[in-house]
Amino acid sequence: MDKTFYFTSLNQRLRAQNRAIPTLLIDLDRLDHNIALVQQQLKEGADLRLVVKSLPSPDLLHYVMERTGCQKLMVFHQPFLSDLAQHLKDNVDILLGKPMPVRTVRYFYQHFAKNPDTHFDPYRQVQWLADTPKRLQEYALLAAETGKKLRINLEIDTGLHRGGFATPSGLRAALQIINQQQHSLVLSGLMGYDPQVVKLPRWLSSPAKALAKANQIYREFIQIIREEFPALWREDLTFNGAGSPTFGLHQNSDSPLNDVAIGSAFVKPTTFDIPTLADFQPACWIATPVLKKMRGTKLPGIGQLPHWMSAAFLFLGESYFIYGGYWKADYCYPPDLRINPLFGASTNQSMLNASGQHTLEVDDFVFLRPWQSEFVFLQFGRILTVRNGEVSGEWRLLRQ
Repeated sequence: MDKTFYFTSLNQRLRAQNRAIPTLLIDLDRLDHNIALVQQQLKEGADLRLVVKSLPSPDLLHYVMERTGCQKLMVFHQPFLSDLAQHLKDNVDILLGKPMPVRTVRYFYQHFAKNPDTHFDPYRQVQWLADTPKRLQEYALLAAETGKKLRINLEIDTGLHRGGFATPSGLRAALQIINQQQHSLVLSGLMGYDPQVVKLPRWLSSPAKALAKANQIYREFIQIIREEFPALWREDLTFNGAGSPTFGLHQNSDSPLNDVAIGSAFVKPTTFDIPTLADFQPACWIATPVLKKMRGTKLPGIGQLPHWMSAAFLFLGESYFIYGGYWKADYCYPPDLRINPLFGASTNQSMLNASGQHTLEVDDFVFLRPWQSEFVFLQFGRILTVRNGEVSGEWRLLRQ
């Protein structure tokens, strides 16, 4: 679809809404396209696990889960976990994407309120991530307090070097703790995140070599569990890894993963304009109304810029003040919009300049494309969904 037609059509639909405020949009047709690509590129035999921080809306998660058959989530924030636990079915598995302080884990269980309409079991359905022997011991003491076993997934370092168990001896020490604490802890698997595979400079390593190295480390760690700790081994252990940048690479590699985490690929903010996601379509936008329009450019202490300056710098031809701004996002329509360098960005009323080549009036909407979804989405009170160019519904965001 022609870009100008796409955004001018969205502008008309938004102008017909009963309120004009900064709004997050998700294009369901583009989302469906990305869902289909994920299903085509997902490693055979591996389960999909949705990354909640990148899709922080219960309605968005439900939409993708229904269309993919996914029953697994990765959560990075305790309030999100508490919110989701009120609505999830008893067949959904949650893996924490980062280690939680033991006080936060205790708080979650102390404040877990059972919803009579759901059957979510916070002990059976949650895998807590542990990265050090100390944290394992803390979790074991908490389990003793609650009288319930905690499921423990061990974070392993497959080359990212952001923490976790990095050596065979380190993993053995962790497994020994779990082995000794089987009355309190249950091993649920391993998690090894591998974004370095596509982010390393090419002079340092190619993606193929980096992936092969990460997979080899992962296989060695799995082998340690299977051969040296048979009491902890189960065929249903979770071996999670990948992410939006790398999940497609696992499809045709000797990957040990049986559980693949994907989030941002479904909505594709600008950070994910990368070769491995080249066929995916941007599916999320920020739309915000123009509050004020001025001919030329006036600046504090200077006033109206002289005509010659506007003629020399065409982008100063018109000025607009928009509702809000300063999001982690790029202006994408009209195409020649830019932040005024002297005013700078503002969370209240950002000043934009444009050449005037595209007609833009007060109450029209300008469009931005987020850099990421995990933080930016949460700055809006709702998501408006778009289907076939029409505003089709409203989704809520997770509670913080």
